[in-house]
Amino acid sequence: MYSDQHPIPLEALPPEWGPVECCDGYLAYRHTRLPIELIADRTPADGSHPGLGLGYCWDLQYRYSLEDRSITEIVGRVSTRQAAVDGLFECMSRISDSVENPSDPVEILGILEGVGLTDSVPDGWST
Repeated sequence: MYSDQHPIPLEALPPEWGPVECCDGYLAYRHTRLPIELIADRTPADGSHPGLGLGYCWDLQYRYSLEDRSITEIVGRVSTRQAAVDGLFECMSRISDSVENPSDPVEILGILEGVGLTDSVPDGWST
């Protein structure tokens, strides 16, 4: 069982990123001055390739505010908690290093599409 301690030490986080929530199946980090949040959420592996035999996997998500709505986009799906932590850290680093005006959600999503995820889970419908 995992503790409620965040898996990325505060001193290792990119500037202006901080933890929001941590539990067995959910990790969230938020940027301090931007309306964006990065999430790793453990979910059933229903959509993964059946040959993998996974009971659950981790969805990496990017949540942002647009006017009065909250929108969540999927960045990717990984098979382990450690891969989810690594993916969150990579996403935070890329946003911090690449975005000059991080108020544009489309620009941020474009950067996140290029994130390489370890232990990526293939789609069950791919051939």
